Amino acid sequence: MHAEAPTIVIVDDASEVRLLVKTRLRLSGRLRVVGEGTNGADAVALALEHRPDLMLLDVSMPGTDGLEALPQVLAVSPSTRVVLFSGFEEQGLVEKAEHLGAAGFIEKSTPIDSLADRLLDAVATAATPRSAPEETVSAADRRELSADQRVLDEHLERFREVFEEAAIGMATMTLNGRLVRANRALAALVRSTASELVGVFYGDLTDGRGEQVKSVLDDILQHPLDVAVLEHGLFDAEDDRRVRTTLAPVRDSQGRALYHFLQVQDVTAERAAIEELRKSEERFRLLVEVVEDYAIFMLDPTGHVVSWNSGAQRTKGYRAKEIIGQHFRVFYPPEVAERKHPEYELAVALREGHYEEEGWRLRKDGTRFWANVLITAVFNQDGEHIGFTKVTRDTSARRRLEQEREQAVEALADANAELESLNAKLHQAAEDQSQFLAVTAHELRTPVGVLAGSADLLSKHWQELSDDDRAELFEAMGTSTIRLRRLLEDLLTASRLERSVLQMNPEEVSAADLVDDVLARSRRTHPDAEILTDVSPGLTVYVDRDRLAQALDNLIANALQHGAPPVTVAARARDTEVEIRVSDEGPGVAEAIRPRLFERFATGRSHGGTGLGLFIVRELARAQGGDATYHPPSAEAPAGAFVVTLPTSGERRGSGDVG
Repeated sequence: MHAEAPTIVIVDDASEVRLLVKTRLRLSGRLRVVGEGTNGADAVALALEHRPDLMLLDVSMPGTDGLEALPQVLAVSPSTRVVLFSGFEEQGLVEKAEHLGAAGFIEKSTPIDSLADRLLDAVATAATPRSAPEETVSAADRRELSADQRVLDEHLERFREVFEEAAIGMATMTLNGRLVRANRALAALVRSTASELVGVFYGDLTDGRGEQVKSVLDDILQHPLDVAVLEHGLFDAEDDRRVRTTLAPVRDSQGRALYHFLQVQDVTAERAAIEELRKSEERFRLLVEVVEDYAIFMLDPTGHVVSWNSGAQRTKGYRAKEIIGQHFRVFYPPEVAERKHPEYELAVALREGHYEEEGWRLRKDGTRFWANVLITAVFNQDGEHIGFTKVTRDTSARRRLEQEREQAVEALADANAELESLNAKLHQAAEDQSQFLAVTAHELRTPVGVLAGSADLLSKHWQELSDDDRAELFEAMGTSTIRLRRLLEDLLTASRLERSVLQMNPEEVSAADLVDDVLARSRRTHPDAEILTDVSPGLTVYVDRDRLAQALDNLIANALQHGAPPVTVAARARDTEVEIRVSDEGPGVAEAIRPRLFERFATGRSHGGTGLGLFIVRELARAQGGDATYHPPSAEAPAGAFVVTLPTSGERRGSGDVG
């Protein structure tokens, strides 16, 4: 490399991206890489140490992100030209980058061949280089794109359309909470424009009428940013007045958080509807209470009737001459009168001033009605007790209405619960689909980029590369190929399972031979992994060998990625079944994730991946007459385990086809 070549520092949290960029720039002979870092803090330190001519700075990184680090880099090394390098689209970010002092912005989807030219343009001119829009890529460039890249571009375009047209406010943010893209719905909610929101820190986000949006985002992001979201994978909150907010991280295949996905929904109308329903029920209750007849009459101190009104005659059926002089116990059912309950009511009324209850009463014809009764002790001016007033209200109709209302409320509650359950499932499905699209795009982008870049380097610069360079590039290609193959296999299997068209070819298979084959493949992929086996000799299962191997591959890969060594694969006979257990020494699956562990797209939001692996394991096991379950760590079995049970003979519980 010539001594006069400009110096550059590369800052990106993905090691494979740094390797590819560093190698490409070195081979170009036009730039000299003097340092590399993984976060914004590294960027500032490297700028102070090397005072480089250029810095290629990633936007979303853990700790200090690129937008936050950019002004600090320029403060310690004003002569350094900083070019932002990001997987986010440039929409809105270019203007923000210019405002912060960046010399350029390059999307990670930009062809690697043009990277050196783009960087040197930033040194030569003060103008901000712009990434070519997709529709301006030349026909020759477009022909060079791989088939995988074209498929990825189509998926990304569909995702962009969904993002922009969604009725719910959506945004992507850096790991530190700085917005890098917002859709029209979110902009309308906070009374702004999408471009104005780019670069805004969430703490400065309000709805233009107060702190309603900000208060919910503060609850989500200030402390739960690294607890609820980064650990558990999802945070959902609702403001007492009008806003429901959901935040989830999007991760790469290694479980590293890339950025945050934010959804904000205005629930003002929903809350207004609930309040209106409450008022309607209150009006109904008052109406029922008012439209009733009353029986009002007097009793002497011993409980005999001394007066009678028309309401009493209408309610109880007695004319005044028929009832005056009789004891009021005649209004009570025999079983109540026999235990002297009428006398008890008078005693309480005399002692406490009044007595009130509801209960069954009798009419003259012997029919019963439900009554509300109020007895009040009456005293003369000298304080002498002269009797009681008794007000009886026939509430049979109200009681029937209340019973019917209770039944209706119960029915409504059941229907509402079912509706809420369906709505929750729909919301979860939409969220899972959104998460799946985002994660799949990121799962594809890195391996496709590494494969394309590495292949290009090897093809065009084989003689210039050292043996170590070629070995590293081949290793990166192999790793990326395995990731793509596993992703493709999982997607195809999940699709066939969903459509019930996956063909099974069961046969008698030696459990020991099958486990040995699977472990041999896993050890080639993970040569340093500690994998143990404990398989009872002579065990056979009646299964599709390839499909069971695929299920075990997923379980072992899951244990290697998320568990702790050693990983143990054991097989035992259990009555008429064979039990294959894959365990590790890790802490096990978080309890909150377990109910959805085997569902499609259920990633737990904490480790990345498409969320198809365990779904495929269970469906493949069930399709072969078995099942898959998770056994958490316990005192008897400290190591948590995924367990697949399968039949030992041809008398299977399943069929040859899925469905």
